This record gives sequence, structure tokens and C-alpha cells, in this order.
Amino acid sequence: MMRSLLLTAALPVLMLGACATTDTGSTAADQAGVSASSLPPHFPRDLSPAGVAAADDHLALEQVQGTEAMAFVAQSNEKALAALTTDARYEPFRQQAEAILTSTDRIAVPRFLGDQLSNFWQDRTNPKGLWRRTSVQSFATDAPVWETLLDIDALAKAEGRDWVFKGASCLPPAENRCLISLSDGGKDAVTMREFDIATKSFVEGGFVIPEGKHRITWLDADTLLVATDFGTGSLTESGYPFIVKSLKRGQSLSQATEIYRGEQADGGYGVSPIVLRDAEGAVEAVLFSRPLDTFRSQIWALGADGKPWQLQLPERVGIQGMLDGKLVFSLDEDWTFDGHAYKGGDLLSVPLNLLNVQRPRIAYPKQAALVFSPNARQSLQNVQVMKDGILAVIADNVVGKLTRFSAGADGWTSSAMDVPANSAVSLGSASRSSGRVFVSTQGFLTPPTLSLADFNTGTLTTMKSAAPKFDASTHVVEQYEATSTDGTKIPYFITRPRDLAMDSTAPTIMFGYGGFQASFPPAYKPEMGKLWLENGGVFVQANIRGGGEFGPGWHQAALRENRQRAFDDFAAVGRDLIARGITSSRHLGIYGRSNGGVLTSVSITQNPELFNAAVIESPLIDMMRYQELPAGASWIGEYGDPRIPGDAEFISKYSAYQLLRPDVKYPRVYITTNTLDDRVHPGHARKFAARLGDMGHDHLYYEDTVGGHSNDADPVANARRWARHYVYLAQQLMD
Repeated sequence: MMRSLLLTAALPVLMLGACATTDTGSTAADQAGVSASSLPPHFPRDLSPAGVAAADDHLALEQVQGTEAMAFVAQSNEKALAALTTDARYEPFRQQAEAILTSTDRIAVPRFLGDQLSNFWQDRTNPKGLWRRTSVQSFATDAPVWETLLDIDALAKAEGRDWVFKGASCLPPAENRCLISLSDGGKDAVTMREFDIATKSFVEGGFVIPEGKHRITWLDADTLLVATDFGTGSLTESGYPFIVKSLKRGQSLSQATEIYRGEQADGGYGVSPIVLRDAEGAVEAVLFSRPLDTFRSQIWALGADGKPWQLQLPERVGIQGMLDGKLVFSLDEDWTFDGHAYKGGDLLSVPLNLLNVQRPRIAYPKQAALVFSPNARQSLQNVQVMKDGILAVIADNVVGKLTRFSAGADGWTSSAMDVPANSAVSLGSASRSSGRVFVSTQGFLTPPTLSLADFNTGTLTTMKSAAPKFDASTHVVEQYEATSTDGTKIPYFITRPRDLAMDSTAPTIMFGYGGFQASFPPAYKPEMGKLWLENGGVFVQANIRGGGEFGPGWHQAALRENRQRAFDDFAAVGRDLIARGITSSRHLGIYGRSNGGVLTSVSITQNPELFNAAVIESPLIDMMRYQELPAGASWIGEYGDPRIPGDAEFISKYSAYQLLRPDVKYPRVYITTNTLDDRVHPGHARKFAARLGDMGHDHLYYEDTVGGHSNDADPVANARRWARHYVYLAQQLMD
């Protein structure tokens, strides 16, 4: 969560917040529902942005490279490393994690690259990685022959930069020219450079887009559609672009031609150009997604006259592709079109020209539009538009099903494709022209299997099966439900020792996320299996509200003022584990990162007696100021806007940073983040750790200086990260 203020808009909002509080006579105590005498010592006495800032004695820690901030980091790191890396388990854990993350028998995840396959590979020899290619036939063998296209280790050394590969965008259908995204140190912000596959080199005088959070796609061999920082006034308050320009080969960004413009006050992650092509690579439509907030957007199309027109679509919608002139999209809200009602979660296919509000009104048949409609325990997870139909992963009670859909005279028909039961199923790279798509299946105790699906025949051919990385024979997987505060049934998976004595002593890690409609089906976590399960631990994955396991309704049930439901769901799972005799508060720990950092920090402040450990990683925590820290304002659609009095009221009731108390016994938590994280600002983690220390609460804080939000810069460094996590969890839950 990991997706910087707009000053001209922020000032009147700030004033409005202050005035509203004063005019109504409402105080922070009133809004928080507590008496002034019972407020935590650093809870703001008024909830306006100025009042929140005035109550914050650690604003200096928001300066990413500030002198005070870096001194705090150095001191905290010294303490954390002394506590964790001197533990006798650390070095074995580190070695085991490194062996897993750099193993050469991992599945090399492929992507179609023209008529061949590409892969990005990291190991001990190449920690920064190799971008390479092979043929489909060679990949199917036990020992594929790889041709290196770009050596990132060599490039970083030659250019003196800490380059991290963030992907390649190649021009269909031949895909012999690509835009390579390079991050300096692992940040989300990237530099993009044009690369020639034939010569295996960057194109001299080719496209180069300076560092930024771009939204860029190919239009043709000599034209890019670019949304980026075009200079003063071209970014939203979240730091994302709202202007799209056409950039011709040889032009500078200043010479590019504007073709679409949103507004500077737009929310979300910035305007995105979308070029939809047929199976042979020909352009069928050029669209622009203009985000209004985190989840609402307008979709515009570029007309033949070069002018954009707005599509008649709901604001909560996911564009999936084009098929025979029809736009394929999924709904995240109920919608009525041409007199027919559709519900959130449906998958539709409608001729693009019929989505123009200017067209004559005709009733497009519902059976022609409706591809799939889920039941209450299903949700659409992945969609791939193929040449002759649609392939989709449907979650059914959180496990995956693979279904292909074909259009006929009487509407859409579906047929199931065989995948292992009780698995996570995900779609990978596709070749629309040949009707092939990679499919991955896995489970908590089952390593990933990579198959190649043939849409036309409905068959899957196994290509690769990952070698086991831990002994799974000792554990079993079960799915249960906990009852949340409002009676809602919350599913969760538990992976436990087969012969577990139900005596409430099992060291148990509970993972949750609960936001942004992100789903967490069963997944093989090799480092967790090796470092935790093999040592007798239990792992629990809670599918709480806020996620996407049961579609948009499951997500929207915990948005904004309803956020407490996610926290209640998580606590309900913890209590259910204790009631079943699996564990106890003494042996129960929690782990969450990014948005999961909101979840874990709130869980500790609201239910400190329920847990004895918390790994709070790359977290949002200060929810009263999150919009002030880049790129926080992009998430207002998820959490609400603390600058608005009503939103500040409900956010203040759970924001963990403000609600810490010196007289409450909290477990010894481990907070960790990254200096170069430009998605979730490190100030959240720093300030929470500092306030815990001020109040005399034992804790550990560690901040890595490279890697960014994704922790994908270096597998060797990532092994150290996992070793620290599991040493801490073992100390708290096993010792």
C-alpha cells in the first residue's frame, strides 16, 4: 500500500477542519467518545491538521534523510541487531532463507516475449539479476538454455548505480523493442530506457524517461503515451501524474503533445493510458483511466478525431481487455445498463461503441453482456482475455477454480479446467495469438506447479514443479470460521503440526491484511515453512473483511468509517484459535506489512492482552497524518481524509500512534521498514517506535537502508530480513 500536499486545495480544507471543530464546540475528546481526562497523553486536543501536528512530538522523524531521523535509525538498528543477530538461531535461519531465495531449482517464472519466453532471475552469483530469454521448447526441458539479454549486476557496476530491475514493457506483436524500468535502490520511482532485444543493448538516442512514478505504454514503434512529471503543477497531491501526452521518437518531454488531462485534485495513483490490442497486436482502442480516488475512476476513450470521450461506465470498474470489438470489464459496484441490472463482482462484455452516452438507446441483451456472476462465496480473481474467449480464476470460499468462457448466439457458456483442489490458482503471461497462458497452482504445503493452458482445447500441460523447500509431512492444513463482533463468519486457514496437542501452547503466527480488495488464498511460503513450521510452529492466515476474497462487497464492508470491522475480524480469529486450544495469548503473534501495518498496530493497541508478538513491517500507523506523507493521499478512498472533521473523528478512534498509552502493557513488538520506501513513508514506523520508547515500552526497531517497499532488491539481503523476523518471533512465542 506499498498506490506531498496540494497546497492550493489543502489550505481551505485545513481551515474548514479547524472552523468546523470550533463552530460546533466539538473537541477531540467528544469525537473520540472519551472524556478529556482519559485521553492518551499525545492524543490531539483538536483533530484539525494543525491540532494533530501540534500534538506530534516526533515530526522530525518524517524527514527521510534528516539528521535527527538518521541518528534515531542508527541507534535503533544497533539495539535491534544486537537483540536479533546474536541469537544462536539467527545464522542458521539466515543461511536457510538464503538457500531458499537463491536456489537454482526454483521455477523460473516465464513471460511471453514475441515467440519466445523471458525471465528475470536472481541468485547468489547474480543478486541484482539477469533478464534472459529462451524458447518455449527449451523452457519445457529439464535444463533450458538461457540467453542473457541484460545483466543488472554488470549494469549497476558499470554505471555506479544501485539499479534494481522493475520490469520490461515490450511493443507487440514482435516485442523486440522494450522499455526497461530501473529503480535506484528499490524505490517505486523508476527510470525508463529503451532496449533493443536484437542487439541486447540500450537504444542510442532512444526513449529515456527520467526517474518518476510513470504511467507509460507503447502506441506504436515511434510513439509512447506518457503520464509523468512534466514540471511544476503536473502532479496530484499524492505525487502522481494527471496529464497524458503523446511522445514521438526524438522529442523531449517538453515537446510532447497533450492528449488527455484529468485534474490536479484527482486522487488514486495517477491517470493511466491504456492501449487495447487484438490478438495480433493491432490497436483496437486507446483508453484513459482517470482516478477520482483510490477506487473510483472515470474511463475515457480517444476518439477518431483525437478528442477523448467518456465511457458510460460505473466509477468502480476494472478494465480487462477487448474481445471482438467488445470491452471486457468487471464491476466493483451494482450497475444498471440499458435497463438491465448487474451486481458488483460481475464480469461483462459490451461493445465499446454502445458505451458512448451519445449513442441511440437500444437494449443490449443481458445474456450477451453478462459473462459471469458470482454467488455470495465466490469472487473473480484473475482475468485473461484470449483470442476466442476469456479465461478466469474464480475464488470459491477462498480456493481457486479455473474457468474458460466462450460467447455464443445464446450468450456466454462456461467450462471448468482441471486444477488441483484446495489450491491457489493464478494466471501468468499469455500469448493471445496462440491461445496459451501460464497457470500457477500452489498450497500452504504444496510447492508451486507451473502449467501451460491451451484455451482452445481446455487442457493444461505441466511445465515445471518446484522442489519442496521444507518437510511438509509433519503438518496439515485446515479451514475454519470465526464469528466476528457483528456475527459475520470470517474464514481462516491454519497450517499446524499433524500431531498437535491441543493444550494451548503452540507458537502461532497469525497473518492478516484486510484492505484494498487484496485476496490471500493458500500460498506456499518456503521460508516460513523452513524457519517456522519445521520448528513446530503454527501458521494462520485470516481472510478478514477489507480483502477481496468474496468480491467487492467483502472489501467495501471495511472501508472508511467501517474500518473497525477488519480489526474486529482479526481479533475474532485470534480468540477462536485460543478457544480451540491451539494456542494462547502467551504464544500468539501477528504479522502484517504495508496496510497490514495498520492492522497489526491497531491490534496491539486495542487488544494488547491477546498477543505476545507483532512484526509490523513497512507499515502505515499514523493515520491522522498519513495523507501528509507521500504517497498517502492516494489512499483516501480506502481510509478517509483526516482533513475532513467527520473522517478525522472515525480515524482517530483507531489510529495507533495517537492511542498509545504509558500505563498499558504491550507486547515487545518488532517494527521494521526501509529508508527508500517511497510507497509507505518510513516516518510511520519511526514515530511509532519512538513513542513506544518514550513511554518506556520495550520494542525493537530496524530500518534497512536499501530495498524499497517491495524488498526485491537483493535476495541475500532479503534472507537477512526473514532471519530477523523469525528470530524475533521465536524469542517471543517459543522461548
